Amino acid sequence: MVETAPPRVTLRNHFSRPYDSAIAAARTCYSPTIVTPDEITDKQRLTIGAATFEGGHHTVYQHAHFEFGLEYVSRQFVWSFLHSHPFYNSEQQSQRYVRLDKVQAYVPPLAGEAREVYEQAVERAWDCYRQLSALLQEETHATLADIWHLSEISHERRKKKVARQAEKKAIEIARYVLPIAAFTTMVHTLSGIVLHRLWRMQRAGDTPTEASAVVREMVARVKEVDPAFFERVGKEPLADDELPEWPYLQQGSTNGFRQELNAQLGGHVSVLLDYSPHAERVVAQAVRAVLGKSSAEMSDEAALEAVMNPAKNGYRLETLNVAAHSPLMRALNHATYTFAKRISHTADSQDQRHRMVPGSRPLLLATDSPEPDYITPMLIRRSPRAREVYERAMAEAWAAKNRLLALGVAREFALYVLPNAVAVRFLESGALIHLLHKWTMRTCFNAQEEIYQASLEEIEQVRRVHPRLMRYIGPPCSIRAGIASPICTEGSHFCGVKVWESFPAIQRRI
Repeated sequence: MVETAPPRVTLRNHFSRPYDSAIAAARTCYSPTIVTPDEITDKQRLTIGAATFEGGHHTVYQHAHFEFGLEYVSRQFVWSFLHSHPFYNSEQQSQRYVRLDKVQAYVPPLAGEAREVYEQAVERAWDCYRQLSALLQEETHATLADIWHLSEISHERRKKKVARQAEKKAIEIARYVLPIAAFTTMVHTLSGIVLHRLWRMQRAGDTPTEASAVVREMVARVKEVDPAFFERVGKEPLADDELPEWPYLQQGSTNGFRQELNAQLGGHVSVLLDYSPHAERVVAQAVRAVLGKSSAEMSDEAALEAVMNPAKNGYRLETLNVAAHSPLMRALNHATYTFAKRISHTADSQDQRHRMVPGSRPLLLATDSPEPDYITPMLIRRSPRAREVYERAMAEAWAAKNRLLALGVAREFALYVLPNAVAVRFLESGALIHLLHKWTMRTCFNAQEEIYQASLEEIEQVRRVHPRLMRYIGPPCSIRAGIASPICTEGSHFCGVKVWESFPAIQRRI
């Protein structure tokens, strides 16, 4: 039986007087001293609040932050709406490492046969998840045992570690069959102006009904501690017919873009579409601009070595990403790259957390496919028994979705039964300063499989056009080898493979 519930929103932390703090910040701009919230008058709340908000001077509303606890919200809502912009911070329950024993999911307002079809689809997906978790654990354990050279005389502690890792890897892959309706739990922090934007845009995206319900609760919690923050300023939510995307959604889904992008990808996960053609020369000039050097004093080669070589640029060895705070590394802002990608919904839920590498992700409402369209992980492809269960799960998910549409269910609600494996196609762009961090983190063997593969492909393609910029790119261990200790920064989560000895030629096995 599917356990469901309305969204639960709690306000864990907040500014004590967010609205007055915003007005005080606005007044400080024109005051010889810092204005405090205690000095704000009711007239200023009325006049300054309206003037700043309506005039677009919104930074004053960015100071106040609100930390929410969110429960009983779907993965689809988080991907489509809550994480679709860069202005937030989330700590979300991991499907990779947390076994989901309970069948808990978002159930839209359905009745009769439609609700029965929906709930049965969710329950079947969870059955397949359990089957795959068991099937994959044995194979995963065998692979990890080989990597870690496990034997009868191995230390008991190592055996237990391998067993735990095998279980985690099994559920990481099994999660691909879970529906995007599956509930998640998270701590979500954002500024006051972002909450105003979410309120305004709550009907945008693939999940207008669920998004509206969650955002209403978030705003209600803020009003409980400071009614003025929304009652004094703000705009009403946009209606569906006010959204520029709305007319296109009435035309139904199409296969056109999928076919075009598949042809561009040619079997790859990620393909370089566009880039700064003179990036090496421009970055070198930017380095010289920062350091006050002429081209006679510092050649292009020397400038690129200064910013990219970890033996010369100690920032490259930091586990704390300080690149944007470094005058030297800000030179990498001038090299930009655009990729076309095809990855699963669940992989993209992690990929989109690299918020400084934004993507034009699809509206599933406009790109839904009547036939199964999904990603199959490596471990599934290697196991005939697991693949049989997996492909059955995919067929059943799409059959349920199509049946719901045939019953007249809104596409918004029918899409929730699709699996985490559903393919999403999009374009993604970023400056090298931010791609560098992403590629460093995501070429580690502990990274999610699809993002790892995409990163490898991206690095190789950029290397062909800008070899000097890509000379020192790879996982932390390959960058640190021979320069810093420890070589692996993962500590007890070390993958067991000396990746740094042969990256990128080394083959990932799990």
